[in-house]
Amino acid sequence: MNRQLIPDISQRMLTVTLRTLERDGLITREVFAVIPPRVEYELAPLGLSLLDQLQLLVGWVDSNWHHVNEAQTRFDSLH
Repeated sequence: MNRQLIPDISQRMLTVTLRTLERDGLITREVFAVIPPRVEYELAPLGLSLLDQLQLLVGWVDSNWHHVNEAQTRFDSLH
């Protein structure tokens, strides 16, 4: 994973998150014994099985974000 693709994340948080995803079986990690050390991550079969569900969620967010934004604005104006 290219760290620049995730702005404002600390190295520690990135490492903790990746280790958690690996522990959960969603990604695999391969370490290459080169200088400088290199690590590659890849979606495991279990992680790949989530893609369709995530695409549905992204589609829902895309279709409904304006409703969420309106609800937040109404809430904020009342509180």
